[in-house]
Amino acid sequence: MPKVSSLIVPYASYLRVYEPLAAFPEPERGHWERYARRKDRPSYQDELRGSLADLLPTPPIPVPVHESGDAFVVEADGVVCVCPWRTRLRGWQALGELPGQLPVPVLDAVLPPVVRRQTAADYEQWLARNPDARPWIRTSRWQVPLNWFVLVADEERQYEKGTAESPPVLRYRTPMVQARRRVARGLRTLRDTIDEGPLVDGLTDVGRWLEEFHPRSLVELDYGGLVHALSEELLDEDHSAADVAEGIEALRNGDGEGAGEAYARLMERWRAVRDRQFSN
Repeated sequence: MPKVSSLIVPYASYLRVYEPLAAFPEPERGHWERYARRKDRPSYQDELRGSLADLLPTPPIPVPVHESGDAFVVEADGVVCVCPWRTRLRGWQALGELPGQLPVPVLDAVLPPVVRRQTAADYEQWLARNPDARPWIRTSRWQVPLNWFVLVADEERQYEKGTAESPPVLRYRTPMVQARRRVARGLRTLRDTIDEGPLVDGLTDVGRWLEEFHPRSLVELDYGGLVHALSEELLDEDHSAADVAEGIEALRNGDGEGAGEAYARLMERWRAVRDRQFSN
């Protein structure tokens, strides 16, 4: 019998912010200090397994009953930075997006209306007590939003080919100050050269989100499970951040043809990925 992999593949990409420990008030700072020293920290696959398991009972549990105490941890220049999962908050937010993504009969079968109404009411009550709450992680399914690539540069690209023991990794990491500077510069160019639209709106929204974090944070764009939807050759050739930067620079210089060519490359690459969402 063939071996069944325990890997769960969410075809999603992630935009994460890692804040230094100094950004957290006590007693939360102490919790993250102790957590960062642990050797058995779970992975995003563990978070996904837990979320899927919660959908099995009757009725299903669409969001965790308690907030996660887990986080991603990185160390940069001797500074420990953490990115809290905040699984419960992100679950509430994702639930609010589902009606526009699934047909009503499918949605009702997965999450009955009474469950959704109760979960929405719980979120409203929680939000009234925590009006400033925001997630450290943003998720996008079957694509990397083009506005995310504005935050990073091609020289920050980290690509690790997969092995028999581990999947490939494709991500970018950049200091918060660089990400904010690129957002501001990109928005100036886009507003001066194109009409308002999804790209400008999305970049504006991301820029506002970044302003809520410590200036010494790190920003990470991670292809996550999308690496399983792309061949090794396509991953190796994927330099979307460079294409986005080239397109914006072309607009800044009044080179409409160059901007169009960069945009066409991006659209062709990401259309091929999104089309796999509906393949059988």
